[in-house]
Amino acid sequence: MPDESRILVVEDEAPKRRHIEALLVDLVPTAKLLFARSINSALDVLETGPIDLLILDMSLPTFDVGERERGGRPQGFGGTEVLRNMAMAEIECPTIVITGYEGFVREGGSTVDLAQLRNELMDEFPSVLRAVLHYNSTFDEWKTVLRSMLVETGLRKDPQ
Repeated sequence: MPDESRILVVEDEAPKRRHIEALLVDLVPTAKLLFARSINSALDVLETGPIDLLILDMSLPTFDVGERERGGRPQGFGGTEVLRNMAMAEIECPTIVITGYEGFVREGGSTVDLAQLRNELMDEFPSVLRAVLHYNSTFDEWKTVLRSMLVETGLRKDPQ
């Protein structure tokens, strides 16, 4: 287990980001947490050096949203864009997708539910994708799965 693991959390919604951060601080207190709020900022951080775990939202803006900027076009499959860019740049790190949505609308108008998205992402990114989780602040299932993923990736010792 590395002395200081680097965990990148890519999430544009502050309340969700704070929930994930609080859990990570509790479960992996020695980890260095890095944050990005858009596709482009995520790719910038990924280029700074090895990341031990990527926690990735699916729906992301192209650029960071600022006081005078809207962040570019919101992308329902922004997380997929991050994964595809990682593959092209040969950046490999264990990735967990955590999304608040249970379904997504494709460009042509068809919808894909979370189970179908999970299957598609696992097929396209088998070497990096570890899980696709549904985030819901009122339920703890995402926390339980994230905790087990931290053990599986070696970032947390199994408390048993």
